[in-house]
Amino acid sequence: MTAAPEILCVRFRLAPVYEALLPQLLALLGEFTPVVQAEPPDGALADLRGAVRYFGRGPAELAAVIRVRTLALHGVDCAIGAGPNPMLARMAARRAAPGTTLVVTDPAGFLRGLPVNALDGVGPATARTLCAYGLDTAGRVADAPLAVLQRVTGARTGRDLWERAHGIDRSRVVPNAAARSAAAERTFPRDETDRDRQRRALLSAAQELGARMRGEGQVCRALALTVRYADRSTTTRTRTLREPTAHSAALTSAAYALHDGLALQRARVRGVTLRAEGLAPAEHAAHQLSLDPADEKARRLEAVADRARARFGPGAIIPGSLAA
Repeated sequence: MTAAPEILCVRFRLAPVYEALLPQLLALLGEFTPVVQAEPPDGALADLRGAVRYFGRGPAELAAVIRVRTLALHGVDCAIGAGPNPMLARMAARRAAPGTTLVVTDPAGFLRGLPVNALDGVGPATARTLCAYGLDTAGRVADAPLAVLQRVTGARTGRDLWERAHGIDRSRVVPNAAARSAAAERTFPRDETDRDRQRRALLSAAQELGARMRGEGQVCRALALTVRYADRSTTTRTRTLREPTAHSAALTSAAYALHDGLALQRARVRGVTLRAEGLAPAEHAAHQLSLDPADEKARRLEAVADRARARFGPGAIIPGSLAA
């Protein structure tokens, strides 16, 4: 059975420190179709059903143009998967070589030989359970009776597994879907070895992330730090926060702790990126009340500073250490 592969999943080959390029790359995809969904930190989904009819070109041809334009305009290579639904497009993108497009027209044939943990939503624990029953490939899961899968993994999980193994995905590409992460990058004019200057860059990035999340009514559950060195290698460390927050002081403290944990000493640093992960609406997050008056005062001052920046611009109020 064949299906029209009109959903693209584009995985940009972005170094972590360049994640802030993603909005520009999404805008490029928007020139082909308005139905584009960001998948931070390095990807996007695009629904080409209207574009195929408008341009009179197939998904593979449009994908080739997208690859050329991202490379020519932004110096970014990408791997693209095309499939009849978002799940198959994502799976194809994960298996596409850099600079190529993998098109899925026969979902059953594409899925049949894949290991069971290649299916979306199958983690290590579920994979071990399935393998213990000999269901170690997507094809064997597809051949298993639904009742057996539900008995092994539970009613809802079994139904989801059965559908995914048959290439069924009921989700759609949602334009302007809420991002699950946000990044702020800082690069140095020359290779930086001074620890204090590196920490000032982290402070600036944390302030930017905090202000951006508060302005959008979001909080993050974790913070990731990526350091790029003079030889273009990178190191990434992630820390889960004590509670979901957009409080700049908490983000700065976590960033400093991640930086200290790297023990860079005299390392030549080319740039740093902070990424807020696990974004969620602020109204759904619980805040642990503090008896520390300094914390409450800092939060009130932060709210006042946000209002001043909204009225007079982002540079209206900045930490004193950044103004020095």
